[in-house]
Amino acid sequence: MENMNSKLLNLLLLLTSLIGYLEWGGGNEAFLFQIEGDVLFKLVTNPTSVIHPFIVFPLAAQVALLVTLFQKKPSKRMTFWSMGGLGILLVLVFVIGWMTLNYKMIVSTLPFIGVSAITIRYYRLARG
Repeated sequence: MENMNSKLLNLLLLLTSLIGYLEWGGGNEAFLFQIEGDVLFKLVTNPTSVIHPFIVFPLAAQVALLVTLFQKKPSKRMTFWSMGGLGILLVLVFVIGWMTLNYKMIVSTLPFIGVSAITIRYYRLARG
């Protein structure tokens, strides 16, 4: 049961990371899952155009979370590393949303932040 709970939390971390919402100059807007589709396409066609820390770290973190879903006992270290990698981007989106009073950006990041808090609490209680 313990492994199932950690896998469910990791799945929720992965899914909630995809619904982050961004808006930037010129009326541009997109959810992270839409941006990731473009990034994965460019990774194949023009890899140098997507080499940036705010692209590479969150993408690697999502891949790591995906890997934990296939582990018999999900790695606590990999889970926390993944939360950090994704948290860099999503907390930044939250802060920018807060600074610009963009409620869509704020609300889109709250599920990830909430699941991250629950995951931290779960691992602290379950595994000491």
